Amino acid sequence: MGGPLLWPAGEPWPVYEPVHGAYGPLTTPADVRTLRQTIAQARTRPRKPGTDLLTEQETAAVDRIRAGYAPELLPEGPLPLIPLVQLYARDVPGLPCPEGTDMLQALWTPFDEIEGASGAVQLRWRLSSDVQEILAEPPEPAYIDMSDHVPTPCVLHPEQVREFPPVHLLTEEQTQRVDAWTEQRSIDHQHVDYEGDLSTAPGWKLGGWPAHFTYGCPAAFEELRCGECGGPVEALLTVASSEWEGRSRSWLPVEDADGDLYHTRTPTIVTVGRGCALQIYTCISTPTHLPRTIIQ
Repeated sequence: MGGPLLWPAGEPWPVYEPVHGAYGPLTTPADVRTLRQTIAQARTRPRKPGTDLLTEQETAAVDRIRAGYAPELLPEGPLPLIPLVQLYARDVPGLPCPEGTDMLQALWTPFDEIEGASGAVQLRWRLSSDVQEILAEPPEPAYIDMSDHVPTPCVLHPEQVREFPPVHLLTEEQTQRVDAWTEQRSIDHQHVDYEGDLSTAPGWKLGGWPAHFTYGCPAAFEELRCGECGGPVEALLTVASSEWEGRSRSWLPVEDADGDLYHTRTPTIVTVGRGCALQIYTCISTPTHLPRTIIQ
């Protein structure tokens, strides 16, 4: 996640021009990294109760970054996309690679237009062995908005999990069975919440069921079609604001249970909307078509 991509040196890097223009305050990817590093280093220092986390010099640097830059002082035109994730078929069972490919690369725009806008999220399927010369210095956008759209680089250790359909996709008969099962568990002092403990897995994931329904109408899932051919789409990738939900720890990895729960819950420091998740859907017949996106 968020790390360097196996990108051919001679292949153009994908770009996107914000439809609604730039809104302030704005910052740069370099400033985002500086901000995170400054705060992370400060947290490692011992300090007495009641003392400030940051020094005066660090506070001044952080305040400058958070103040941002005026939009009129920044260049116009398309901006390079930011790497989201790179997955190899050898590491991810079930990665739906089109024939002749063995890896997936996903990139997005560093703005809130990641939902719905054509080209704001782009995918690349490629055969890794075809890449002979790697792009040494990938371009970065000249500016980004202040929301957390720059993933902190993370090495992935994919894990297969079993999840069940979200409650809004259950039939009436299934809902009654789940309610009865949950009630019996409560009577037996085995408190289990279907939606929080057993239904759709939270966090970044490949495939699976869509996130818990939050906005709009469930029919939106049925109406979602490929923007290029009008064909059906399927869930490919979910980019989440956290790796597990606060109300339930059933998805919390056991090896992280005794650690810093805030940072184990948000390792990428990515925020989608107001703590939501971005669902990326691909065309079933032609996966190379531009993906469709929904924020839930």
